[in-house]
Amino acid sequence: MSGVGAPGAARVPPEVVDASIDALKPGLPLGVALSGGADSTALLVACARRWPGQVVALHVNHGLQAAADTFERHCTALCERWQVPLRVGRIDARAQAGESPEEAARLGRYRALAELARAGGNPDGNASGEGQIVHVASTREQLGAVHDIVLGHHADDQIETMILALSRGAGLPGLSAMPSMAERGGLRWHRPFLELPPDTLRVWLRTLGEGWIDDPTNADARYTRNRIRQQVLPALAAAFPQFRQTFARSARHAAQAQELLADLARTDLEHTGTPPGIRALQSLPRCRQANALRAWLAEVSGRAPAARQIDELLDQIAVCTTRGHRIHLKAGNGQVVREGDTLRWYNGAPLPKPPR
Repeated sequence: MSGVGAPGAARVPPEVVDASIDALKPGLPLGVALSGGADSTALLVACARRWPGQVVALHVNHGLQAAADTFERHCTALCERWQVPLRVGRIDARAQAGESPEEAARLGRYRALAELARAGGNPDGNASGEGQIVHVASTREQLGAVHDIVLGHHADDQIETMILALSRGAGLPGLSAMPSMAERGGLRWHRPFLELPPDTLRVWLRTLGEGWIDDPTNADARYTRNRIRQQVLPALAAAFPQFRQTFARSARHAAQAQELLADLARTDLEHTGTPPGIRALQSLPRCRQANALRAWLAEVSGRAPAARQIDELLDQIAVCTTRGHRIHLKAGNGQVVREGDTLRWYNGAPLPKPPR
């Protein structure tokens, strides 16, 4: 369904969207994550206007719904109008047993976007060599590898992320929601629209006569984000009309506080060593032990441990006063074990000691 020409839409000056793009200072060429929805369509158009000839669109076809090919055709036509080269990755994003469908699609999309960014404009063959992504290009472009990617997340996406974090009892990293810029895997990911409500982007597109495709799954109440969008956000708007601005301010406060905790963890890990020594950990207050251990485990395992895992580990460290005290606890997708006077993390079971 196209978004062009919705009746009664108030006109929004182009400067509202353009100012968000002008504030970006990305490296060029710039990759735009393009799904075909209103938000990413506005992002593609705004970036193409700002950096003509230096933008490449990155589209991931998940193949999860009948409308997937319609989205791809919309993206192809949009890019032809704006003379933007398009790279397409087709992936199998079906969830594995016990995996959330939303999480599987999200992770698959980010992996595919990273592959397409690094593809360097090769229109034939597989970007990764792993048989997971079929790389296609609508035009033979010569922009080469991309190191900066912009994403179309807007203010409501940010609030949904915060509400999900609250529902899971998340700490400051979760309450910080999505950063406006992050570096992962050698790529810089930018979100210039986090301060803008989605209606602003849609009205701006209408001023340019541009359309978009509405994802039919956005109305499916089986998905948690859709229930938040349909039920929770309207109630918040009715009770607290300025909630978008105040939630965004809270997310920024949480992000600043998390930066301070990350700095403190680095300082404490310099004191304990890495891997951390047990006696040095015991010299710290319990809350600083938890902060340092969380940072260490996130670094070595690639994911933050659960709160109950940290609590269990802290309890074991507190009573670890004899040479024979054993520590062997699950943490993330591996185990933390005691080896001599230090803690070590293993991705899987630790190796047995060699025979004497």
